[in-house]
Amino acid sequence: MTQDNGLEHKFARFGDALSVSDGAVIEGYASLFGQVDQGGDVVQKGAYEASIHALAATGRRVKMLWQHDPAQPIGVWDEVREDGRGLWVKGRLLESTQKGREAAALIEAGAIDGLSIGYRTTKAGKTDKGQRLLTELELWEVSLVTFPMLPSARVAAKGDTLTTETVLRELAATLESARMDLACR
Repeated sequence: MTQDNGLEHKFARFGDALSVSDGAVIEGYASLFGQVDQGGDVVQKGAYEASIHALAATGRRVKMLWQHDPAQPIGVWDEVREDGRGLWVKGRLLESTQKGREAAALIEAGAIDGLSIGYRTTKAGKTDKGQRLLTELELWEVSLVTFPMLPSARVAAKGDTLTTETVLRELAATLESARMDLACR
């Protein structure tokens, strides 16, 4: 987690499942509920709901940035929603921009494998284990990044379809993250 002008950042690894296809479409989870990240925070289900509704009500969107740099938008998030698992995003890299083309190439090569959210904490508490429990967040942006903080949040699909391989890789990463969390206790 980092702070800059009041915005905090949370990172989530894409992992092996990330690829760019169908006009640079990417999709997956930018945040997973109930998992402790490397900063010791846990996002509660429903934490993004008010922010997503407020953005929609005013006709605004969550921004897609390169490495949290507001001067470098690289695409658009067409869908941002909560489900039972986490914050799911689907968008398009804009290949008409230099950074959009670079991002697509870096993802294809495996050099970039993370997502990070930029947000402000509206409400937070503590878990029974002393971690910060994020209960309401004002979501500003989701960035493609080099170093993720939540290894188990990953892109769920290549293009528009889920494959068995993608689901199994996602499950394996989640189990590995849980194993590492238990080993650290």
